[in-house]
Amino acid sequence: MNLEKKWKAERERAAFLALDDGTVFRGVAFGAKKDALGEVVFNTAMSGYQEVLTDPSYAGQFVVLTTAEVGNYGINSADVESRGLFLSGLVAGDVTQPSNWRSEKSLDEYLTENGVPGIRCVDTRALAIHIREHGNKKAYLSVSASFGEEAAITKAREWAGLDGQDYAAKVTCKKAYEFRLQTSDLELRNQKSEALSLKLPPHIVCCDFGVKTNILRSLASWAKVTVVPAQTTAEEILAMNPDGVFLSNGPGDPAAVTYAIENIRKLTCQVPIMGICLGHQLLALACGAKTGRLKFGHHGCNHPVKNLLTGRMEITSQNHNFAVEPESLPGCLEVTHINLNDGSIEGIRHKTLPVFSVQHHPEAHPGPHDSNYLFDEFRKMTMNHGIH
Repeated sequence: MNLEKKWKAERERAAFLALDDGTVFRGVAFGAKKDALGEVVFNTAMSGYQEVLTDPSYAGQFVVLTTAEVGNYGINSADVESRGLFLSGLVAGDVTQPSNWRSEKSLDEYLTENGVPGIRCVDTRALAIHIREHGNKKAYLSVSASFGEEAAITKAREWAGLDGQDYAAKVTCKKAYEFRLQTSDLELRNQKSEALSLKLPPHIVCCDFGVKTNILRSLASWAKVTVVPAQTTAEEILAMNPDGVFLSNGPGDPAAVTYAIENIRKLTCQVPIMGICLGHQLLALACGAKTGRLKFGHHGCNHPVKNLLTGRMEITSQNHNFAVEPESLPGCLEVTHINLNDGSIEGIRHKTLPVFSVQHHPEAHPGPHDSNYLFDEFRKMTMNHGIH
């Protein structure tokens, strides 16, 4: 069967997404031919669907792409952000065949190969508005016609959901490894190290709660980076003699990752620390703050954030459903960044220790690079910690 006939046949495969509040969105199945449970979130990025698909922070979620069309530039191996796909499923409007010289396969083929179901021809704008008005919903995606709509709604309601669940343990690496840049990137690091008069690059230990590849690239451009599993103890990390510890992004409820909170609490007085996204939330919890759910989360590449230290506004990439509760912030922490859409906390720092974190993603991929300077601030902290 040629591609055109295959695509036409796929159009005939009906599917629906049943939310736990009884709402049903109907469309056409693509990707893997299996049903799935998950939490529905919407992403407002206009491009970068491959980076979104491979972001481990979407584990357990159906990602609704609100942009009108996806698939046009296909999939390529150079732009993946993790070792696999962890999301529950993809919801899209119009999905087209690829027409780009970098494309290695279609979006449909990629989802099928990775066992991820999708539904297209959905009114994604209406679905996004529903989530904005009623909050994130548990859902059941039916692409196999195994269940009727009422049975699917019941399954969505019975699903445990993400609250209280440690999803970081599901996506973290199995064993420690050193992240190495490609040859061209190594030349960049050597040039940067020479310009900064670094005899040896600092050693950064990255706690992998669902880390994105471009975070590792951003760190490895000036440092030696060792990535360790989420469950690695503070004692094991300190035994590696790091000049800094990085707390990565990741999925799920931060309050459920209790072992990481305890380890971070032990590390804060020992070594410079930077956190992003879930790492930011875990750092706040380790310092005595609390976290809670946002109504529908922040997912996309166009979120305005104000840096309270400089007064500058930054356009940022974001992906999270939980946030640090402002009223719970302990006296040892101060807010450095806020979200200009809803006033939520986007950044914190310790008042006396070289420790800070941000809720947004300065490494982008996809998204703007307005906040990339934060990696340089972390580098300066590590330089004060050791001699290089």
